[in-house]
Amino acid sequence: MNSKAEKSKKNKSFYIIFGLILLVFFLSVNTDLAELSQHKAINIPFGFFYYTLGIDILVILSWMLIIFNRKAGVIFFPIFIMLHFGLHNYFLSTYLYSDITVLFLFIGLGLLEIIPRWKYLR
Repeated sequence: MNSKAEKSKKNKSFYIIFGLILLVFFLSVNTDLAELSQHKAINIPFGFFYYTLGIDILVILSWMLIIFNRKAGVIFFPIFIMLHFGLHNYFLSTYLYSDITVLFLFIGLGLLEIIPRWKYLR
């Protein structure tokens, strides 16, 4: 195999790291769905859920772009996570540790897998 193919090859750690990132992100999605089911009891505006669930879908799409070697996914993923965190902070004044953990995992571990392959990404 040539060196370009070896450097761009994904190994088991790539899939483990990004699987862990997605698993932790689903904690945020679970929080959003729990708040949706209780929105009348805790007086949350219903439009909030359209915003947050839309951002959740965009985060998953950007995660898929990362898996398929697209630079746009690497750029948009942390932006959408911070936007999701900001929506929760603005509407509910809650600090989602799951979003912070996802950013930590992405920056601390995910970029260690992505940066060596950056010039081979499309």
